[in-house]
Amino acid sequence: MPETALCPCPVRVPWEGGAVLRQRLPCRGGELLLTRYPLFPGISLTYRDVHAAAWEAAGEAGCLTIHHCREGRMEYRVDGRAYCLAAGDMAVLTHWEGETCFPTGHYHGVTVTLDPARAPDCLSCFLEDVDVRPQALMDRYCREGGCFVARSSPRVEHIFSELYTVPEGIRRGYLSVKLLELLLALSVWEGEPRPGGTPAQTRLVGEAEALLQERPEEHWTLARLSQRLGASPSLLQGSFRAVYGMSPGAFLRARRMRYAAELLRRSDESVLAIAGQLGYDNASKFARAFRQVMGVSPSDYRRGPDSCAPGSVHSGGDPLRTERKERGEGRRMAPSAKDLSQMVSGS
Repeated sequence: MPETALCPCPVRVPWEGGAVLRQRLPCRGGELLLTRYPLFPGISLTYRDVHAAAWEAAGEAGCLTIHHCREGRMEYRVDGRAYCLAAGDMAVLTHWEGETCFPTGHYHGVTVTLDPARAPDCLSCFLEDVDVRPQALMDRYCREGGCFVARSSPRVEHIFSELYTVPEGIRRGYLSVKLLELLLALSVWEGEPRPGGTPAQTRLVGEAEALLQERPEEHWTLARLSQRLGASPSLLQGSFRAVYGMSPGAFLRARRMRYAAELLRRSDESVLAIAGQLGYDNASKFARAFRQVMGVSPSDYRRGPDSCAPGSVHSGGDPLRTERKERGEGRRMAPSAKDLSQMVSGS
């Protein structure tokens, strides 16, 4: 069934198209574009392109939801804890509370929705030896509610990266095969999920965000920000890493460049003028900082498409690689033969 927005705006745009369903929805502070592929009975894959502060939507009761973040940030709450996905992260959950927020006002990613009541009992009817049972996945990941989050890694990237660059001629069949690969990998996935931020950590991070947003032009250090908030540097650092998976400094750099990205897309101001608004005295320094976060130059970003759906993804950069650099995870490496052999085994 189509997803329905609960935002206060009464405008509703019905699904359009045949096999591919597209919908543009107004959200708080912007809009959301959904590009949905119903691939199997009870199983669909949706590309989400967001330029908004938040979206309040009803989940599909009894369904398993799998999110992958390609670019930007997505924050949601499950059982009182805050979880934030950054580029390359994956989450598996059945429910969330209140609004889904986009702290940087910018998000691109994939969502898989699986309804065990409508899907076959076993997916081997689609491809022999894919012995995956949707209800077993529900029990494995969400028996007691909660949320499973896997941070960016070659293992996650191997499964999701090709979903964003599928040629049109083979798109539907290819997405179907990749979806079965994802569900098969999840059926044997091992490793402990990382907990989200506690209410206290979430409140502290929210206070820090408000201060950074109020005075983005100031040169904030961890010590200065901690002093203003009356918290120790280690507590602030740990809170940002629990909620966002990155340091306060990396978060601030990403936030400023996301703001610049919005200006590039939504205004006619020159790159030099936008650089000046962010405190840069020349366009070259700004372009270098922008590329480090966004993966492309300001000019290429302005010219590029605004969707992560196949056929419209940015070809000039890799947001995942730059996000992992912000986290200090080092250079992105292609999976080795051993890595690939472990994708399905879960070891």
